[in-house]
Amino acid sequence: MVAALGAAVCFGVASVLQAMGARAAEPGSGSGVDTRLLARALAQRTYVAGLALDGLGFAMELAALRALPIYAVGAALAASLAVTALAATRLLHVTLDRVERSAVGLVCGGLALLGLASGSEGDGHGSTALRWGTLAAAGAVLLVGAAAGRLPGRSRAAVLGLGAGLGFGVVEVAVRLVDGVTGPPLYALLLGGGAAFLLLTSALSQGSVTTATAGMVVGETIGPALVGVLALDDRTRPGWAPVAVIGFALAVVGALVLARFGEGGATAASPATSGM
Repeated sequence: MVAALGAAVCFGVASVLQAMGARAAEPGSGSGVDTRLLARALAQRTYVAGLALDGLGFAMELAALRALPIYAVGAALAASLAVTALAATRLLHVTLDRVERSAVGLVCGGLALLGLASGSEGDGHGSTALRWGTLAAAGAVLLVGAAAGRLPGRSRAAVLGLGAGLGFGVVEVAVRLVDGVTGPPLYALLLGGGAAFLLLTSALSQGSVTTATAGMVVGETIGPALVGVLALDDRTRPGWAPVAVIGFALAVVGALVLARFGEGGATAASPATSGM
């Protein structure tokens, strides 16, 4: 669980830095799959620093996924929003209200329960259909992004966020399926992760993306958790299944309450970001 929590800290701080960098870059094409915007964001040092933290967090995520059930790792990664919220109070001068402070506590309590209830990772290796299905899902993330670019306002943000979450969820599942230097799971990991970053960068550049972040939390937690339990034999400690379910629910609900911090708290910190 230590590796999963370390990944959450890295991803949480990275979200703030990437939000700052994405908004400081010149606008791209406005598409949901916007490689031009990503290239411009990469010219911002804060965005690159965020990517470096993402790289460290991803290494920790890989270690966690090789030792823990997907549901535990997914909840920990969604809980990175609690870290983002705390980082935003320092870097973007955002103030947490009473509900948001309670949500941080909810996330921590949920993760504590998950840590107590989680068993080891399942010994399932996944069927051939699951391996190819993971690659197909990674390709679908790009299609979701392309479709989202044509939608208005909140609908666009919601679909971009859900698509990014699905891409990160593909990575979580693919890590468990990779067993060599080639094959569908490895390609799914690379494609799903890259597509998720494209969609997330587009979302971060659009101002307040609270709806997008909520969609991302749902996409990267619920689906992969179900795949882990149903197809990869992830289990809890004997007799602790109800505690794991409660802990998972508390962590995800707390993360959804903190959804606005998935984009660095821009809603509350627009004066700070407008001058970058």
